[in-house]
Amino acid sequence: MTKGNLVTSFGFLTSLRETGTGASPRVEEAPLKFESELGKRLSFHHAHASIPAYHYDLALEQDAERKIGWLLKLLFAGTAAAVGYQFFPYMGDNLMQQSVSLLKVKDPLFKRMGASRLTRFAIDDERRMKIVEIGGAQELVNMLGAAKDDRTRKEALKALAALSHSDEAAGALHHAGAISVIKSTPDSLNDAEVEKYKSSLLKRFQDPRYDIPS
Repeated sequence: MTKGNLVTSFGFLTSLRETGTGASPRVEEAPLKFESELGKRLSFHHAHASIPAYHYDLALEQDAERKIGWLLKLLFAGTAAAVGYQFFPYMGDNLMQQSVSLLKVKDPLFKRMGASRLTRFAIDDERRMKIVEIGGAQELVNMLGAAKDDRTRKEALKALAALSHSDEAAGALHHAGAISVIKSTPDSLNDAEVEKYKSSLLKRFQDPRYDIPS
């Protein structure tokens, strides 16, 4: 090849490189595809690597919410208890009356609720007599006489036992016919507390003043 031919070939190759007509599209696109694929893989790994951190943060957030919830509940309960302690003396008579009213409901559940409340109220002679005055003693005797299950009998006997600690209240129970009703209460094989309260009341009324018939 002559010197002139070499110059001509070199000029032709130079013009092809400058114009880009001789470059293969696949050769030019390969680096772009590689960079795109690499970017996708890096984004995928980054996203999956962040999942454990996300769950950890979510668990911390949920735990914090639970703790705050319990704290608010405790604060509410404490406030309610404090308010109740301050206003309970003023609400006592009304609650006693409501409790006696529950004894008149046919549903045994409400009867048990009323008797349970009266048991908690009957902590001194003054309150025991207040229960007697609003008809609680008579309603408890009626409840015991009509009871069909051990749970209802137990709550009635428990409330009567609480009232009987006062001599005046015990006399009112005697006049309400409590002695005969207590004696006729069926024995329980399943609930020892029924027998305990029944025996306690019968022992309480063994005083000659109450004249238990033989």
